Amino acid sequence: MRARLSALLVAGALLLAGPVSSQSAAEKGVPRSARDDKSAGRLRVLFIGNSFTYVNDLPRIVTAMSRADGGPTFECRMVAFPGYSLEDHWRKGDARRAISDGPWDFVVLQQGPSSTDEGREILVEYARRFAPLIRKAGATPAFYMVWPASVRTQDFTGAEESYRQAARVVQGILLPAGEAWERSLRRDPSVALYGPDGLHPSPEGSYLAALVVYGGLSKRPIASMPAALSLGGEGKLEIPDRDAAVLREVAAGVK
Repeated sequence: MRARLSALLVAGALLLAGPVSSQSAAEKGVPRSARDDKSAGRLRVLFIGNSFTYVNDLPRIVTAMSRADGGPTFECRMVAFPGYSLEDHWRKGDARRAISDGPWDFVVLQQGPSSTDEGREILVEYARRFAPLIRKAGATPAFYMVWPASVRTQDFTGAEESYRQAARVVQGILLPAGEAWERSLRRDPSVALYGPDGLHPSPEGSYLAALVVYGGLSKRPIASMPAALSLGGEGKLEIPDRDAAVLREVAAGVK
């Protein structure tokens, strides 16, 4: 039985149909006081990226995991446009303005796989530019490592090195979802991580990415994360139990 993902804010089909504007928060109206948030058991997280972040609404799934886990509740905002690199975000300005709307606890940065020399250069250079703004907003920079297309699995190594280098240069947190994808594909390719286009995530792929992001930011174990998550309203993410068990084990093994 395949995973089911219903009633999300962004449908994967939109991504190929035309421009998708910046998606605001999975949680709107978040309070401005980071001190109050932490004392109340909340973590404020800003996601800056592209369709790897907004397809299936990764921030919303991460928020759902925080609620299911019983740890600090994540309150997430997202600035994401189709195909954007960090350089594009820097030039457009929305991401910088969102950072200044902090305080935040974490700002998660993401662009494409960045397995080429050019992609790595852009990722590292704009990580350097964003990092001082992120720290000024009281946050730690984090890097959501993504994966190459299904027809370019040879690019996993380059993508992983690019994101590791960016995190290392600014002393940020690495969220190695791409490495988890590679391990999952090797362990059990029957767990379908890719969506129909062979690039963006299926519900299982988003569940795996969210496990890595939530575990990396919360520092909490993810072994007991439920396979079915309530996303608020009528939204649900339901992963077959067998697949979820594989993905939890894989996610727990990457650092």
